[in-house]
Amino acid sequence: MAAALTLATRRALRDMQGAGPSRHRLTTRRADPGRGPLLHIHHHWTGLPASARGTTVAMGNFDGVHRGHRSVIDCARAAIDAPLGVICFEPHPREFFAPDAPPFRLMNAEARANRLRRLGVEHLFELPFGPVLAGLSPEAFAREVLVDGLGIAHVAVGQDFCFGKGRAGDASTLRDLGDRLGFGVTIAPLLGEGGTEFSSTAIRTALAEGQPRQAEQMLGHWHRIEGEVLHGEKRGRALGYPTANMSVEGLHLPKLGVYAVVADVLGGPHKGSWPGVASLGVRPMFGVNRPNLEVHLFDFDGDLYGEHLSVALIEYLRPEAKFDSLDALIAQMDRDSADARAVLAAH
Repeated sequence: MAAALTLATRRALRDMQGAGPSRHRLTTRRADPGRGPLLHIHHHWTGLPASARGTTVAMGNFDGVHRGHRSVIDCARAAIDAPLGVICFEPHPREFFAPDAPPFRLMNAEARANRLRRLGVEHLFELPFGPVLAGLSPEAFAREVLVDGLGIAHVAVGQDFCFGKGRAGDASTLRDLGDRLGFGVTIAPLLGEGGTEFSSTAIRTALAEGQPRQAEQMLGHWHRIEGEVLHGEKRGRALGYPTANMSVEGLHLPKLGVYAVVADVLGGPHKGSWPGVASLGVRPMFGVNRPNLEVHLFDFDGDLYGEHLSVALIEYLRPEAKFDSLDALIAQMDRDSADARAVLAAH
């Protein structure tokens, strides 16, 4: 019989999420609408349906879902014949422990789900990281979350994986616990190229330096900013360059400036992929100081408000600039568009 949750854990769960027989919340949707099978997103480790148990999972934060992360997922896939899952934590533990630190995430939860679905993940366990999980010892986490809660059959982690209160457990600890508690463990070696480890930190550095192609080599895909198209001040439309405006709140900012981009419209009547040019920044011409992403799609005519876009940064074209007049700004926008078209034609 599975061991019961400890009394302290029960109390903490009630304090954090309210009492009740089941706190499980399931989102069943296509993470990238209309493309491929459903991804089942579970928001707790209790009350899971039977179809979500017995999975082989990769576990980690998976910020960016880079080539090293994909190696861990591939290890989970190859380990046993079982549905493929991923365990991650939301919010990112770093956000929980240092809430006032500058934004560092490469992707939001929506973008991560989209990327994982493309890799064939069937179940995404987005575990709520807060006082409960942060306070569990490595053994309590393995027993109460992995075994009693999720009922996993196998787990793969990276060689540098740590878990449990105070990061007391590592990959070897997890392997020992798996032997005792009845689940398999694969430890994936760290990957790199040219002496550089594939890591979220190295990718952030490349993006901060305006090197999206270098970031792509480590990611295994273009760095994307994803989210809903928001209403802006519609200045671009008046200048002959209508833009789709997107928030970058909570994300690590690539180097501010103008980029050649490819934007995927993920749903609605305009669903598809469009080349374009985008400005990531604070719009110094108009005295705005909150960064956002403004995307102009080439040869596009339509309303995208409320739709979700996935914008791939292909090449950095130039830094932000302040112009003496609107005519000078429009002339530069013309040059930016021509430069972006040339880059994307060769892409």
